[in-house]
Amino acid sequence: MNTKSKTIPFHRVIVIGGGFAGLGAAIKLKESGIHDFILLEKADELGGVWRENTYPGCACDVPSALYSYSFEPNPTWSRVFAGQVEIKQYLQNTAQKYQVLPHVHFQHEALSASWSDAKQCWVIKTNQGEFHSQFAIMACGPMHEPVIPNVKGLKNFKGEIFHSSGWRHDIDLTGKRVAVIGTGASAIQFVPQIQPLVKELTVFQRTPHWVLPKSDMPLPSAVQTLFKYVPVTQSVMRGSVYGIFETLNGGLQSNAAMRQVQRIAEFHIKQGIKDSELRTKVTPNYVIGCKRILQSNEWYPALAQENVNVVAGALSEVKGKQLIASDGSTFEADVIILGTGFEVAEPPIAQRVYNRYGQSMSDVWQGSPEGYMGTMVADCPNGFLMFGPNIAVSSSAFIIIEAQLTYIMDALKQAIQNNIKTIEPDPVRMAEFNQRVQEALQSTVWNKGGCQSYFIDRNGRNSTVWPWTTFKMRQQLSRFNLNEYLIDRQVKLETETA
Repeated sequence: MNTKSKTIPFHRVIVIGGGFAGLGAAIKLKESGIHDFILLEKADELGGVWRENTYPGCACDVPSALYSYSFEPNPTWSRVFAGQVEIKQYLQNTAQKYQVLPHVHFQHEALSASWSDAKQCWVIKTNQGEFHSQFAIMACGPMHEPVIPNVKGLKNFKGEIFHSSGWRHDIDLTGKRVAVIGTGASAIQFVPQIQPLVKELTVFQRTPHWVLPKSDMPLPSAVQTLFKYVPVTQSVMRGSVYGIFETLNGGLQSNAAMRQVQRIAEFHIKQGIKDSELRTKVTPNYVIGCKRILQSNEWYPALAQENVNVVAGALSEVKGKQLIASDGSTFEADVIILGTGFEVAEPPIAQRVYNRYGQSMSDVWQGSPEGYMGTMVADCPNGFLMFGPNIAVSSSAFIIIEAQLTYIMDALKQAIQNNIKTIEPDPVRMAEFNQRVQEALQSTVWNKGGCQSYFIDRNGRNSTVWPWTTFKMRQQLSRFNLNEYLIDRQVKLETETA
């Protein structure tokens, strides 16, 4: 009997997303001897967040020695903190070197991924047809869906408007009146770049961030040569940077420890801004680390320039080209740039992934994501989530990516070796794990630092952060323990075809 399902391509594994997490998954699948996989990428090239974000000054806020795969060091970084172009190039070079591209289906956007108990596989619908797989790795990344603020009249703004992640390079800002909404990680990079060009710059700051100095500098060719021919030197640098971030990560467990770090940030404000009124505006009233800690040497000097006006409040309404702040003050603008960040606490992929009951992850979660080890989710057998609930840390994303991939590859290898049909979290263990996570978070600066951050979801729960060290994360994800999961072994019945 020739059914339609036989024409649908079936693979052992499907990876969704072609950023660093998806590329890492593809490399590790090949390394594990699993070659029956495809990677679905919505765009026409790999790159993830580093393809999407091309705003002026876009760069990493983790030193490049740590913001790279541990198994693929790059000795030719031009700076301590690499820029967007270089990082994207590193990603694409790595994809070529590890011969991942033959597995990639470009311009294939995953519209939905549903687990089917009837078919015992993942059913992934794309804009170019349907695919089935035994396992799915959702590697869509958290910095993906831009947040567009719900401001009265914003849609009817009479000038140009765009989000920083979709930068309009065709718009010349020279001599224009520009308004920037938001003062987060993207804004502190692009504002100093555009400030010298524009006529007037109005920066709407709902809540100030703590900003530390950025120890950035060019890496001379002598250092690059040393890294290339004596690779242990770059490994030592990576280890040192990791140690610094791990110390900071440990400090985030305690308000008292972070107040010591805060003194550096306070001094940084004094150095960059002499005007006492502006200084007060940009000084946060919460403990450093409660929100994401930012780094810049140019942010405060840019805000102090005469053509810049910092509005200590939200944008509440737009009328024509007039912007009205929450305190009633008004400003004119020709261009609005939204530096309003991304959906982090509620990842957009959750609206497209459906469990065995046909419910989307976001419907199940109701604003408070929960998973097991940040990697698997209830009622989604054989589905692995990169950057899942409560796995974020104040360190390099690569620490998380590589820890999760070690865990996932071990799961896949054990499943294949033991002829296992499905793996899914045990609801009892998952509930216990999440209780431990929430208890551990109670005393941390993320929960007790006195701010409202994207780490805290709409129900007031921290469903984003891993509360322990990355040492503990790597240890707990170093081996996939089948005993912690519900497994269904494959039973081959000779009578099935009778």
